[in-house]
Amino acid sequence: MTAQAAYKNLTDHFARIGALRAVAGILGWDAATMMPSGSAEARAEQQAALDVAIHEKLNDPRVQEWLATAEGASPEAKANLHEIRRDVVHATAVPADLVDAFARATSESEMTWRTARAENDFAALLPKLRVLLGLVRDMGQAKAEALGTSVYDALLDQFEPGGRSADIDVLFADLATFLPDLTENVLAAQARRPAPLDLPGPFPVATQKALGERLMRALGFDFNRGRLDVSHHPFCGGAPGDVRITTRYSEDSFFPAMMGVLHETGHALYEIGLPQHHRGQPIGYARGMSLHESQSLLVEMQVSRSQAFLTFATPLIREAFGGSGPAWSVENLRAHATRVARGLIRVNADEVTYPAHVILRYRLERALIDGSLDLADLPGAWRDGMQELVGITPPDDKDGCLQDIHWPAGLFGYFPTYTMGAMTAAQLYAAAQAAVPEIPDEIAKGNFAPLLGWLREKIHGIGSAQSTRDILIAATGSPLSVTSFRRHLEQRYLHA
Repeated sequence: MTAQAAYKNLTDHFARIGALRAVAGILGWDAATMMPSGSAEARAEQQAALDVAIHEKLNDPRVQEWLATAEGASPEAKANLHEIRRDVVHATAVPADLVDAFARATSESEMTWRTARAENDFAALLPKLRVLLGLVRDMGQAKAEALGTSVYDALLDQFEPGGRSADIDVLFADLATFLPDLTENVLAAQARRPAPLDLPGPFPVATQKALGERLMRALGFDFNRGRLDVSHHPFCGGAPGDVRITTRYSEDSFFPAMMGVLHETGHALYEIGLPQHHRGQPIGYARGMSLHESQSLLVEMQVSRSQAFLTFATPLIREAFGGSGPAWSVENLRAHATRVARGLIRVNADEVTYPAHVILRYRLERALIDGSLDLADLPGAWRDGMQELVGITPPDDKDGCLQDIHWPAGLFGYFPTYTMGAMTAAQLYAAAQAAVPEIPDEIAKGNFAPLLGWLREKIHGIGSAQSTRDILIAATGSPLSVTSFRRHLEQRYLHA
C-alpha cells in the first residue's frame, strides 16, 4: 500500500467517525432542548452506543497500520495526520467499557442536574455526580499515562490541545496582580456616576427571540445551516453544517438572553466558518476551547458591549420593545451593557468580575480531581470561594454549585478556557482593529463583514491546521498574555 492510499483510507475512516460525532451532537442538542424528561434512560443507551461505536472505530487496528504507512503522504496531509494521532492517543488510552460507563453516567447525571437545580437539591445530584467523578478520574488517569501528563492536564488536553495547568497558573497569577484593585476602582468610579435609567418591562419572550434572530442575521449567522432554541443552560452544539445554539429568557430583562444569543453566535460563526474541504477530518475541527471561547467573547464582550455595536443595535432594540425616551438611548443601554456588579451567576457576569468566577471553578475542579475536596463538601467550598474571590456569598446551591452544567456533563478541565478565551478575544480584537481600522465604524453601520472577514482568514478558516499558540502569534504577533485584556478593561471601565 502506498502512503497516499493509506492516507485515503484514514480520511475515509475519519469522515465516518466525524459523521457519527455529528449524530451525537444532534442527540445532545435534542436532550437539552426538546427531549421528554422520561426519555433520559433511553437516550443514555443511545448515546452510550454511539460513543462506543466511535471509540471502536478509533481503536481499529488498521488505523495504526495506515498511520505508519501514511508517513510519506503529501505535505498537506501532515497537519491532519498530527491531529489524527492525537485523536487516536486519547481514544486508545481508554477501554471501551469505561467509555460506555462514562456515557451512561453523563446522561443520567445531566438529566438529574436539570431537576436538582430547579429544586435547589444538591443532595439529589450527589450520588450521580459521585459516580461520574470516579469515572472522570479513571479516564483522566488512563489518558495521563498515555500523554505523560498529570491527570488534570490530561483532562484539560481534551478541550485545550497542548494546554497545561502550569501555564494557566502563570496567566491567572498575572490576572490576580491587577484584577482585585481594578474591580474596586471600577466599582468606585461607577458609584460616582448616575445609575442607568431603568428599562421598563416586561419583555415578552417571543419579542426577545425575534430580536435575537435579527441580530444573529446581521452578524452573519446562516439560518439555513442552524437555529436558535431554549435550554436550561445556553450552548452552541449540533453538527458541522447544522449549528444549534440556545439561550434562556426572563421577561424581567432582555439583556441576559440577548447577550447569551450574541455569545453563542460567536461560537456558531466559528463553526460555520471552519474549512469546508476538511469537514469530518480532525484538521477541520475548531482549534480547542480557548480559541472557541475567544470567538464567543469577542462577539459578546469586545463587540456587543461597545459604543459602535450599540449605535447599530439601539434602534432595533427600541423598535422591538416599543421603547422611547432617555432610558432607550445608546448611552443608557451602554451603561446597562457595561454595568459592573458582584453577582452570583457566571453566565450573567460582567467582564471585570467574570475571571474570578472561572478561577473559582478551576481551583475547585482541580481539588475534586486530585481528591483534596470531597464532593459532599463542594457547596461549602463554593460559598467560601465566592466570598473570597467575588465578594458575595450564594444564598443557596441553585445559584451556587448547581448553576453550571459542566461537571454534571462530565466536562472537567473545560472551565479555565473561558478566561483564556477572554484574554485571547481582547488580543485578537486589538489586532483586527490595527489591521482593519474601519471595523468599529462599519459595526456602527451594522456591517460586520470586515471583522468577520478578518476572523475567517486568521482563525476560522485555519481549523486545526496549526496549534493555538501558532494561530495566535500569526494573527496578533505574540503568544497569549494578559496585556491586551488589561488594557481593554482599563480603557472601557476607567478611561472611557
